[in-house]
Amino acid sequence: MTQQPFSRPGAIDLSALKRPAPSAPPAAAGAAASGAAQPSAYAVQVSEESFQSVLEASMTAPVVLVFYSPSRSPESATLAADVSMVAGEYEGRFLAGLVDIDAHPQIAQAMQIPQVPLMYVLLDGRPVTQPLPGAAPIDELRAFFNQLAQQLTAQGVTGRHQPRQAAPVEGEEPTVDPRYAAAQDALGDGDIDRAVAEYQKLVDANPADVEAAAGLAMAKVLQRTQGVDLNAAREAAAANPDDVDAQTLVADLDMLGGHVDDAFNRLIALVARTSGNERDRVREHLIGLFAAVGNDDPRVLRGRQNLASALF
Repeated sequence: MTQQPFSRPGAIDLSALKRPAPSAPPAAAGAAASGAAQPSAYAVQVSEESFQSVLEASMTAPVVLVFYSPSRSPESATLAADVSMVAGEYEGRFLAGLVDIDAHPQIAQAMQIPQVPLMYVLLDGRPVTQPLPGAAPIDELRAFFNQLAQQLTAQGVTGRHQPRQAAPVEGEEPTVDPRYAAAQDALGDGDIDRAVAEYQKLVDANPADVEAAAGLAMAKVLQRTQGVDLNAAREAAAANPDDVDAQTLVADLDMLGGHVDDAFNRLIALVARTSGNERDRVREHLIGLFAAVGNDDPRVLRGRQNLASALF
């Protein structure tokens, strides 16, 4: 498998897909086909309902999407199982997102998938490699993941996913991380307010829980953008460039669309144009978005530097 160079193409169009729900406990998609792979703590089965949440997970660390069809291409199911297993070996550097296009053709249509097997690497909600077609032996997959990890480290991308379940034990059913189960259940029920409340409990109990803080920040973004008309919000922001509510709303929408730098830059520019209570509101909102992305993320480090320049 040839290593593909990173690029920053446009964000994926999710207009045809549903709003987020948490992923079900993962299992290696092609385990039955390959007989080798075991369920991974860093793999999820992707549906139309969970696709947005998987996309948002790529804002923390890369997501490797594998499109497969057990009925049309048994080797693609084997690839999905192998990617699931190899991703698990990196303990959070990658999350494998497994898309059965027989069960979920709408995702394949939205992504314009021409064939299976096909693999994408997503970061910040966008593909960062060209589509990688065809199956590959597991040794080549490991070499690919190793090269990818080295490239990510060189570019300052060091975030990690939280395990989606505890490490599997023979004879036991996999379980989700119990710390986040209540919040994830709330998201699954479409109850964003309850998800915010559950994440807030975790943060109150342990302010050092970075993942809970990030979950709370992102849940608040979802809460603030519920039912918002994207085009109307952008028109209002364009017409009122110094309106704090209008600008922070579009920054939230940019975050959901994977346009992290755009969200940061919009609010940093607003900080520079405002003063007093309005400036404090914008700064606090921006700090919340920093938390959603992760304080070690290079974009956040850069954003903090630019914020300091705008303030002083």
